[in-house]
Amino acid sequence: DSDEMRVSVYLQRLLRDWRDSLNARSDDEKNTAQGKSAVIQLKQTQLYISPLFTLLKKKMLSAEILNSLVTITGFLKAREYLRANYVYLQLAIGNAPWPMGVTMVGIHERSGREKINSSKVAHILNDETQRKYMHAFKRLMTFAQKAYPTNPSRMVG
Repeated sequence: DSDEMRVSVYLQRLLRDWRDSLNARSDDEKNTAQGKSAVIQLKQTQLYISPLFTLLKKKMLSAEILNSLVTITGFLKAREYLRANYVYLQLAIGNAPWPMGVTMVGIHERSGREKINSSKVAHILNDETQRKYMHAFKRLMTFAQKAYPTNPSRMVG
């Protein structure tokens, strides 16, 4: 099995488990505002992550992103959610001092200003499609932690 296939199969399993857990709720729970919101969130996640599945299927995902996703899914399978989150954050924002593209932070020029340049701005979140599928991926990470809890020292939050 290729890395792309392993990541895709694991993510599809998480989506199926999430859908099954929502379907297993009582009718009363499904009809609450929170219950309806959960279904909407799942549907949005499925929509947002579909471009990632396409890239995985066509083996067109960049090596950097693929390697990170392989590492993250490995940690998720091992229920090492804290480590998975760390790798996710490294991929999403890296070590950029201003991850969301903020470069002008005050009205005066500061001595450290030259350190904040465009090469240090996180690239993953700048592309709308990538931002959406990475956001959906993070939701699946959160679901995995809720669905398959472990020792609190290895969990996020």
